[in-house]
Amino acid sequence: MSNPVLTELTRGNWLESWHCGAVAIADASGGLVWSAGDVERPVFGRSALKMLQALPLVETGAADALGVSAEELALACASHGGEPMHVSAVTSWLARIGCDETCLACGAHAPRNAAAAQALLLDGRIPSRVHNNCSGKHAGFLTLARHLGVDPAGYERPDHPVQRLVLAAIAEMAGVDLASMSIAIDGCAAPAPAFPLRGLATASARIADPSGLAPARAAAARRLDAAVKAHPLLVAGTGRACTTMIRAGGGALSVKAGAEGTYVAVLSALGLGVALKIDDGAGRAAETTIAALLVDLGLVAAEDPTIAALIDAPILNTQDHVVGARRPAAWLGPAVREAFGWRST
Repeated sequence: MSNPVLTELTRGNWLESWHCGAVAIADASGGLVWSAGDVERPVFGRSALKMLQALPLVETGAADALGVSAEELALACASHGGEPMHVSAVTSWLARIGCDETCLACGAHAPRNAAAAQALLLDGRIPSRVHNNCSGKHAGFLTLARHLGVDPAGYERPDHPVQRLVLAAIAEMAGVDLASMSIAIDGCAAPAPAFPLRGLATASARIADPSGLAPARAAAARRLDAAVKAHPLLVAGTGRACTTMIRAGGGALSVKAGAEGTYVAVLSALGLGVALKIDDGAGRAAETTIAALLVDLGLVAAEDPTIAALIDAPILNTQDHVVGARRPAAWLGPAVREAFGWRST
């Protein structure tokens, strides 16, 4: 199936580039409410899976047993920018559970936040594993291992008890057979399952409306979603798109980006979940598309300058003159508004 154009880039009055992809919007029963493109093709959710990966941390009792705060739960769901607030919080969390950065399976990389990266450079320091954008997720995995009383070594392997719980939770939330998921390895060394985009939307919807889940899982879903909404700066960081959209949603939604052009939205105000994948992996297109969908669903205001900067993003030249724009494809807004106008009133 040929996927439609979701985001376009102009230069002057000319269309210069475009990004195709697929979108699925589902409800908690697994029903597909609206879609565009091939939503049955398996995709890697990558970091868009992080709230799902954190479910066992809460539902097993590990978070309560080891005193995990709401801020730390947000970090478990985060792709943070490596700012001082992120690094210090993860470092303190690791120390409390008897670990340090050497216990993290994720490798070191420079902070995604430019100011934090420059500060490291000026101080003559090198990035550590705690600067990895996934260090909060990995701290959550280590916490779960401690609670289970299993050897934390190798916690990132698909056959480790931690990851068996995590992968089972993802499959159950997505409504897919665990055995059918292809398991590869993510950039942070954790397992990266692949399953249909429709399932990723379903899993997000079951966080938005957890009423049909078992009590422990429903409570975990609500608690994680609340933590993300309460601490959007920890989920991404200063000036980052996820932080911007969660703030703009005012408690009605949470969102999470994944590598290679994936995004999910947990729409608690509507009881729905959204998942999208950009074919060529462009994060810029995923940000524009998800922001446009939130506007068209009536959950954020197009007039909000932080949202406008995502859905009508100026393209600048080296003299900071506007020479083009990044915007959602013209067909997308009318199609979504026609399908969901009754929901967003």
